[in-house]
Amino acid sequence: MEFLSSSWPWYVAGPLIGLMVPALLLVGNKLFGISSTLRDVCAIATNRVSYLQYDWRKQTWNLVFAAGVILGGIIAGYLLRNPDPLVLNPKTVEALGQMGVAAPAGLLPPEIFSMQSVLNIKGLLYLLVAGFLVGFGARWAGGAAPRVTPLLAWPRYNCPH
Repeated sequence: MEFLSSSWPWYVAGPLIGLMVPALLLVGNKLFGISSTLRDVCAIATNRVSYLQYDWRKQTWNLVFAAGVILGGIIAGYLLRNPDPLVLNPKTVEALGQMGVAAPAGLLPPEIFSMQSVLNIKGLLYLLVAGFLVGFGARWAGGAAPRVTPLLAWPRYNCPH
């Protein structure tokens, strides 16, 4: 159980997450992504918009996956929480201090992740630009970024969007 409550090195966790996209495509001919789940939830709620008039029941696996992500986050956040205090490299603390961020006691420094840092001109501008870039990229990829991987790697790409 220790391996679940401790952090994994980036060179293990990153490739495992990254390999899920092509593995899901190869094994089940399914697209991996959360953004299409929002469409499914909206289709469940209403079918008055033509974009949402489709058989969302074929995407039940994606809804179960999204529920698993939420449940997994709750389990990891409450049951598998690391009780040790956050330890940062002194160079990281120094770099944060130069940017006006005190050494955080947790994972979310209030100087960055608070309503005061968002509800000003700079914060709103960041949100606007970031939202535009994410929205543009998601639309360009036909959904979320993982949809790009099958287009680059497998010519048998015939999954529904």
